[in-house]
Amino acid sequence: MPEGHIVHRIAASFNHYFASQIVTITSPQGRFAQEARLVSGQVLQRAFAVGKQMFLEFENDLTVRVHLGIFGKWQVHQTTDEPDVQGQVRARFSSANTVVDLRGPTICEVIDEAAVGKILARLGPDPLNPNPRGREFRRFEERVLCSSSPIALLLMNQDVVSGIGNVYRAELLFRAKIEPHTAGNSLTKAQVAALWRDSVKLMRVGEQTGFMITRERLFAKHPSKEDRNYVYKREGQPCRKCGTYVSIELMASRKLYWCPMCQK
Repeated sequence: MPEGHIVHRIAASFNHYFASQIVTITSPQGRFAQEARLVSGQVLQRAFAVGKQMFLEFENDLTVRVHLGIFGKWQVHQTTDEPDVQGQVRARFSSANTVVDLRGPTICEVIDEAAVGKILARLGPDPLNPNPRGREFRRFEERVLCSSSPIALLLMNQDVVSGIGNVYRAELLFRAKIEPHTAGNSLTKAQVAALWRDSVKLMRVGEQTGFMITRERLFAKHPSKEDRNYVYKREGQPCRKCGTYVSIELMASRKLYWCPMCQK
């Protein structure tokens, strides 16, 4: 499942291809056909992301909400001709020079402003949309410090913080030297603040580069997958800091990686 930085990059691409243009929307697969007619032929005002969800706002005050989930994918065609449909395309977005196909999303729906507001109110703060006056951080701090759930679960809860997935979860906790089973309400305010600042930092790097790089000396490079992270998918291998073997377990059906020596 794409983490938040990728969805922000996709939203930026949509703005580049379609913003302020009339967009034709169809559903070759048929499942989105009725809803597509509500927004097809309208001007796209903007695309934006909150965590793993993308919102396409149209001039008639309706919004297309997309959550890729595990299997969803976008495919871009730079063409003035209508390309052949390949596979099960849920929705096709077209302008004069660009066609973008959406396949296999968990969510693809048209909603009104009130529904958008309810979704945004429910979602946790997004590190890539931090409020400079601290409102987003305060929301994160409150939701973590009021919970007895393990911090490793809270970081994956999109109602607590939006956009963090398995990779950033593991790497943020390693960099903060926090044992992943620690209850949220057992953390200090300083630890919570450090987690938030680091999530903003790492996800901005991801948004800019397209890679989830968490080893700072590699930020300006394009390292291989094997070299980008400290503990993610390195179970049974020596920790890059202390040499202890990296641990793995299942937590809420997701793989959790950490160093039992660095993260005590």
